[in-house]
Amino acid sequence: MSLAGVAAAGAASFGKVRRSGNVAQRKVAVALQARGGEEDLRQCIPLEELRNTDVDKVGGKSASLGEMISQLSDVGVPVPGGFSTTAHAYKEFLSKGGINDFINTTLADETIYTDVNKLMAVGKLVRDKIMETPFQKDFEEELKRQWQRVSGGDPKFTFAVRSSATAEDLPDASFAGQQETYLNVMGYEEMRKYCHLVFASLFTDRAISYRHDRGFAHEKVQLCCTCQKMVRSETGAAGVMFSLDTESGFDKVVFVTSAYGLGETVVGGTVNPDEWYVFKPTLAEGKKAIVARTMGSKKIKMVYKAGGGSETVDTTPEDQNRYSATDKEVEDLATMAVKIEKHYGRPMDIEWARDGDDGKIYIVQARPETVASQKKVGVLEEYKMKEKGSNILVEGRAVGKRIGSGKVNLLTSIDQMSEFKKGDVLVADMTDPDWEPIMKKASAIITNRGGRTCHAAIIARELGIPAVVGCGDATEKLSKGDEVTVSCSEGDTGFIYKGSLKFERTTQDLGDLPKIGLKIMMNVGNPETAFGFGQLPNDGIGLARLEFVINNSIGVHPQALLNYSTLDAETKAKIDVRMKGYGSPKEFYVNKIAEGVATLACSVYPKRIIVRLSDFKSNEYKSLIGGDKYEPDEENPMIGFRGCGRYTDPAFEECFAMELEAMKKVRGEMGMTNVELMIPFVRTLDMAKDVMDLLAKYGLKRGQDGLKVNMMAELPSNVFLAEEFLEYFDGFSIGSNDLTQLTLGLDRDSGLVAQYFDERNPAVMKGLEILIKAAKKKGKYVGICGQGPSDHPDLAKWLMDQGIDSLSLNPDSVIPTWNFLSK
Repeated sequence: MSLAGVAAAGAASFGKVRRSGNVAQRKVAVALQARGGEEDLRQCIPLEELRNTDVDKVGGKSASLGEMISQLSDVGVPVPGGFSTTAHAYKEFLSKGGINDFINTTLADETIYTDVNKLMAVGKLVRDKIMETPFQKDFEEELKRQWQRVSGGDPKFTFAVRSSATAEDLPDASFAGQQETYLNVMGYEEMRKYCHLVFASLFTDRAISYRHDRGFAHEKVQLCCTCQKMVRSETGAAGVMFSLDTESGFDKVVFVTSAYGLGETVVGGTVNPDEWYVFKPTLAEGKKAIVARTMGSKKIKMVYKAGGGSETVDTTPEDQNRYSATDKEVEDLATMAVKIEKHYGRPMDIEWARDGDDGKIYIVQARPETVASQKKVGVLEEYKMKEKGSNILVEGRAVGKRIGSGKVNLLTSIDQMSEFKKGDVLVADMTDPDWEPIMKKASAIITNRGGRTCHAAIIARELGIPAVVGCGDATEKLSKGDEVTVSCSEGDTGFIYKGSLKFERTTQDLGDLPKIGLKIMMNVGNPETAFGFGQLPNDGIGLARLEFVINNSIGVHPQALLNYSTLDAETKAKIDVRMKGYGSPKEFYVNKIAEGVATLACSVYPKRIIVRLSDFKSNEYKSLIGGDKYEPDEENPMIGFRGCGRYTDPAFEECFAMELEAMKKVRGEMGMTNVELMIPFVRTLDMAKDVMDLLAKYGLKRGQDGLKVNMMAELPSNVFLAEEFLEYFDGFSIGSNDLTQLTLGLDRDSGLVAQYFDERNPAVMKGLEILIKAAKKKGKYVGICGQGPSDHPDLAKWLMDQGIDSLSLNPDSVIPTWNFLSK
């Protein structure tokens, strides 16, 4: 028979095909649909026969799973099989017994969308009507046939039954948590029951409200059931990952989360998961690509319930204090995320699970990411606290970069929704999807539980309001009616301040910034802010202060870690809390530094980042845990035991060696060859020689593998012997603050002499001129790090005229300085 004849035969017999279950004939009919032929009237379709173009037939979730099974399984993206019910089956079901007319009439009343109590009552009426109506006979027959095909008739074979809506998972709408999911479904009767419940869940209160708010007509959305083989993650782990950073939109990382047991705890926000960031460019090169990790509390997990269904149980202390996925598993997951993103051509939100029986990882869902990827490019939005709160009531994980304020409204039950007023701050143990009708009224959201990929976080981002999740004790420390300010603008940690504090929001359309006569770099030391700052126009990071990473991510004196076994029990206990998940105190110190620097480096990769090695003064080191045991008392730490002189002192060499091990790991194992080093406070030429020998001793020889080592030029001795110092270094970064302090002989920590501090003083300017000329003569790099250029634009203009290579400024000064210098 000719191809045309086959197609004609397929069209003529399509009704028989779907009833006969003949696979060969069905494929002919499916091919016919793809060419625009007869409507597909099947009640159920195997996932492996679906493609992403079938959203109108089976909804977003089922179509996406079918796409991955057929297109990505051969490239290392395993997806469990199954089948989907169809939109056609759903429409046939609703046409029975007058359900459609009932729904359309009931939901046409606009008052239900402003009255929470009315919405709850109407939603229940619609769901009850659906549950009272039995399935059509031919649908039940096909449902049982598909159950038999996938399960092999095994009554203990388990399915996950999820909703898949025809308007679901669009690039500009998340539909997160709108309909129901049922896990560990055993036997045909259970499957039939849960498919019925899924159908009814198209009309949960939150789903009705969400569709109305987003302009989706109720009658235009059909619901299908994705019936997929369960992955036994109840004895393994599961989580969510995004192929970009959900907070900043930075698209060169994969953000992975994980917790023990079934993944619904992570998705629903009932658990604080482990988190990792994986850098895509070095992942592709086969390097160790995890640039950051955070251990979650993981206090509960969801497991199978005997006889079907699921329940949550407590995790063991041992599980809570270790990561729920290995580094290899995280990198394997990130590799899958990159493949999925490449196939779909857009950032993706992906659910995964590790089977406890076979130890393998499976992808169980993938949909477009709908918030961070939709932000307008080239517009800088910034929230800033105008007054600093002194009373922090609660803190947790920040979602978004915004600030909000209002009165606390603490909810413990959906029954209290009518008490919530617009502009209140919603406080709850966790934010249930059923509460979405009131979430849109909130000025901010605070929860005890949940991570940055939970339902509450996703909805908060979509609504554009700040949320602080995983606080642990917010419902205990906050009381109804309290005036609070919720700040997510200060890094990864979100703060809830007492009172209604002043803050500001500014936006600036960056457009196409003109070229200027020098490079604008940034001063960035906080890895938590790096991904956002890295998207500003910049030429890299000119100053990354290592002490910021040590102080915030480690908080322990390096000598205390090296002497851990000799410490008292109280100090050990403080250190133990900080180094959870790391094998030893030394591993903790080295890896935390490496992760912090790698996060900063990847934010501007492949542009250069100049990392200034630690420059703590003795009083600052003393404030770290255990520091009082190892630091001297100095009258003036500003000009005491610091910088290069500390590195080359035999008493500190072992501590410094750990820093160097971290830098070697970042450049070597992690592949961040854009990292350069900078040595601060080099008093003498002998010190310069000694520190270079020390770097070489620990595997960081200048020039080897392209390593550049710069010097912080900040002492009068550096000015007087500028050319001689440059024999040992690849360039200068001029520290204008310390140079001013030491040239004018004043302590910049002292308010008594602050009026004399001026980087435009003629003596300081003369020093700057000498340093720049020496670097130019030697053909070496010369840049300046300090507040001066941003505080005094005329100084920045003068430096540009002198031929300086770069200005390194705080990120909030980058755009104003750029605009000034371009005029």
